[in-house]
Amino acid sequence: MTAGTQQPPYTGNRETDRWQGDRWDREGADDRSERLARGLGWFSLGLGLTQLAAPRGVARMIGLRGDDENRNAIVAIGVREIASGIGILTQHRPTGGVWSRVGGDVMDLALLGRALNSRRNDRNRVAVATVAVAGVTLLDVLAGRQLGRETNGHGEAAAMAEPKEPGVQVRRSITVNRPPQEIYAFWRNFENLPRFMAHLESVRVIDDRRSHWKTTAPAGAKVEWDAEIVEDRPNELIAWRSLSSADVPNEGSVRFVAAPGGRGTEIHVELRYEPPGGRLAALAAKLFAEEPGQQVAGDLRRFKQVMELGEVVHSDASVHRGPHPARPSDELPRIAPNMEGAIR
Repeated sequence: MTAGTQQPPYTGNRETDRWQGDRWDREGADDRSERLARGLGWFSLGLGLTQLAAPRGVARMIGLRGDDENRNAIVAIGVREIASGIGILTQHRPTGGVWSRVGGDVMDLALLGRALNSRRNDRNRVAVATVAVAGVTLLDVLAGRQLGRETNGHGEAAAMAEPKEPGVQVRRSITVNRPPQEIYAFWRNFENLPRFMAHLESVRVIDDRRSHWKTTAPAGAKVEWDAEIVEDRPNELIAWRSLSSADVPNEGSVRFVAAPGGRGTEIHVELRYEPPGGRLAALAAKLFAEEPGQQVAGDLRRFKQVMELGEVVHSDASVHRGPHPARPSDELPRIAPNMEGAIR
């Protein structure tokens, strides 16, 4: 019930009065669930700012070592928390923002669960942090369910009036000095993809159209989903979409086009996905090279190396920290015949 709204008068008619009382109860529930969601939004914002300001201190406080790896993980979590908080506080009915917090909580619990298995961490503090995150997760789930019930019930019209946030679109291209038939054959065997997709751990082919994917998400969490091929034109196109059970719904296609002048194959990748924290999370992820557009660009460079050189080439002669994939020239000649077996 919003401020300034008075309880509807009772008329003495049993049916009318029951309806008015129900409306009063629903409006009160609206206020309570939205206040809970706003509180979680401010909590996300405050926690995220703390994690960005003192990532090593936060890591040590929850029992982790204050090394660079844990620092980077805490910073990435902080960025996600800020994105979730802003998303909740700027939405009229922040159902999606609250559920994005639930997804983040699951990732945090996975990170803490892994930390509990390491003797290098303070397990007592990690256990306390795990219990605290589990408690916040229950609050997030409660708020998400309450808001969801309101949207599916009397608030359905208001929810329909709100513009739905579109998925994030990614488009990247590269030219590889190999013929389309060879490029298509390599890509169509999805179990080859982890060779050049850095965040992809494995792909298990289920049948001719379905496959199971496992990848590494920010902060070391694991994400898995099943996908199906929706269109397959040999040597031209592969299009796919995730199945309904996916935590991060996605779909896309890869097209193979003969490059002008017999210079190999143009590869055009299009990807659409729905990030757990919405567009704000996607924009924040760019700060840490976790945004899918950056990932796809890097994956295509590594794919070019695998197809033209037979392996991903790493170099440490640059400003990047540690060895990283080098980028082959677009002018590389065709590889020698004795290397074709390594590629296939």
